[in-house]
Amino acid sequence: MTQKIYITNDHTAVEMKQAIVKHLQSLNYEVIDLGNNDGTSCSYANNGIELGEAVAKNQGSKGIALCGTGVGISIAANKVSGIRAGLVYETQTAELIRQHNDCNVLATGARLIAVDKAIKLVDVFLNTEFEGGRHAERIGTIDEYC
Repeated sequence: MTQKIYITNDHTAVEMKQAIVKHLQSLNYEVIDLGNNDGTSCSYANNGIELGEAVAKNQGSKGIALCGTGVGISIAANKVSGIRAGLVYETQTAELIRQHNDCNVLATGARLIAVDKAIKLVDVFLNTEFEGGRHAERIGTIDEYC
């Protein structure tokens, strides 16, 4: 079964999103684009929440959230129950948000990193498994609260 990846962006990240979509499709992921395609000003908050809702409703799916810094859109996605969005700029962090936090959404900033680096972050995120163990208890605590 092909993994379903939801992706969204605001007006600052159109080019980055398009490159990531093309890359993921070349790897045979099912990509659902919920974002901005024409660069007109839009709300990262609305887009982040919409992405979070889609990922939460589709168990086993993952999400990619892009805005200028990745901060605002990650905050918005994290408001949705069942979403753990991690903000990353480095490959080690992309790996750790999966291993330790079981994040189901990666967020990053189009104004802060290059497109080729964003693609590397996405690859690490999608190819890293949750370690479980002591981390599962901590995730359980977070999920109980939310």
